Amino acid sequence: MLTTVSSAKCIGIQAVPVNVEVNVSSGLGIHLVGLADAAVKESLLRTITALQSVGYRIPGKKIVINLAPADMHKKGSGYDLPIAIGIIASSGQEELPDLGKYVIMGELGLDATVRDVRGALPIVEMAESSGCGCILPVSSAMEAVEYGSGRIYGVSVLTDVIRILKGEDCQDLLVRNMARESPELRAEHLQDVGDFSDIFGQTEAKRGLEIAAAGGHNVLLVGPPGSGKSSLAKAMAGILPPMTTAEAVETSKIYSVAGKGGVCGGLVRSRPFRSPHYSSSLNAIIGGGSDSIMPGEISLAHNGVLFLDEFCEAPKRVTEALRAPMEDRKVTISRLKSKVEYPSSFMLVAATNPCPCGYYGDGDRCTCTPGKRAAYFSRLSGPVMDRIDIQLWLSPVDASRLVRRRKEESSADVAKRVCAARQIQLRRFAGDGIHTNAEMNGQLMERYCRTGKSGAEFLERLISSERLSARAYSRILKVSRTVADLEGVEDISLEHLSEAAGYRLLDRKDIFL
Repeated sequence: MLTTVSSAKCIGIQAVPVNVEVNVSSGLGIHLVGLADAAVKESLLRTITALQSVGYRIPGKKIVINLAPADMHKKGSGYDLPIAIGIIASSGQEELPDLGKYVIMGELGLDATVRDVRGALPIVEMAESSGCGCILPVSSAMEAVEYGSGRIYGVSVLTDVIRILKGEDCQDLLVRNMARESPELRAEHLQDVGDFSDIFGQTEAKRGLEIAAAGGHNVLLVGPPGSGKSSLAKAMAGILPPMTTAEAVETSKIYSVAGKGGVCGGLVRSRPFRSPHYSSSLNAIIGGGSDSIMPGEISLAHNGVLFLDEFCEAPKRVTEALRAPMEDRKVTISRLKSKVEYPSSFMLVAATNPCPCGYYGDGDRCTCTPGKRAAYFSRLSGPVMDRIDIQLWLSPVDASRLVRRRKEESSADVAKRVCAARQIQLRRFAGDGIHTNAEMNGQLMERYCRTGKSGAEFLERLISSERLSARAYSRILKVSRTVADLEGVEDISLEHLSEAAGYRLLDRKDIFL
């Protein structure tokens, strides 16, 4: 008897259908085919033990299990549950009339408990597009509590799946009901972030970060130790607006595939703030892996912030690998047998010392020659610097400012202005598929970044005197558009352009002299 159970496989953040075909016929042995990796092949022993632990028998016949399509590699332990259901149905031990109505995934323990799987959100999206429901482990299913249409079941043991497929009343297993019974699962994950009011001085740097947050622009913070670079970067999380539903779905799918979703139930609502160490490997930052291509830090920071401290100390191959994702807002990872694309529209906030000793700009404490300072910053290539919209130089805060602690503006006040500017951009780009000014392409810039005659003349003189690249020119236009949005005006003025050009600090040739 042949039985087909619907399951899925994630390629990037998209799920594709996989049919688990189980046939029981005359003969001996259990055979698994369909380009399965070691984790899938090991599922046979787990599945047999789990079935026996809840009273099902293994038929003494030939069992052939095929994972179709047969030319696509299948990885992971999520096929345990559909294989077990297929054996039960094919051997005639249970009548499962609703089997064809659901996509089923889950790892089985030896006691028939069902354990979490990665990629629940993409699987639910695929199932709903084909008109099916979903049966997933409880924690995995809770990722879709705000996303699915309602036919999503969370199961803890194999017998729960049998109840659902036999058509019994299983309202208690629907994730929407579990969410009501367990409101703590829907609590937001509170991040430990700093506040601008706790950072004294650095008014110009705070203004630059406000503009960056309002438009999603990349930022480089340069300054000696103790000037507040890391504190300012971490406080960025407190001035960013909450994600829209579309952004939350995009980000949640990435975290789901990475196995980091479902911590609090529902979609990821807080904007990601990722802060990997500068010595992290290329695969950790960009994504990859030997067994499966997993999202890296730049994808986990999608719609949020990627903070890289000690930027000049990072391996050059890592900083150079950021160039294409910063421009394309996505990363494509190719291997011999597969190619995966992940979204990576992140806001880079990088921090670095101005020289090897770290104290250039702090009085006469620097012991480096101009050549050493220039060589230190030459670790960041021109193409990388071109892609950083706002470059800020931080000087140490005066001692009197630290002692006489004047009240500083709070992150909540800054966040209101940032949120208002983001709302303007959401209305402006409705239907264009982007959310912020930093994501504009050439056509959108032509439409929304008109400068007038005086502005065009100013930019022409600036490009000629500073020998700016075309990319640096476009970054100035995008930043000026954000400055105008913060003021709530439609037209970009000469003052907006002048402020935006002032943030191209490292384009000056005499900066290290």
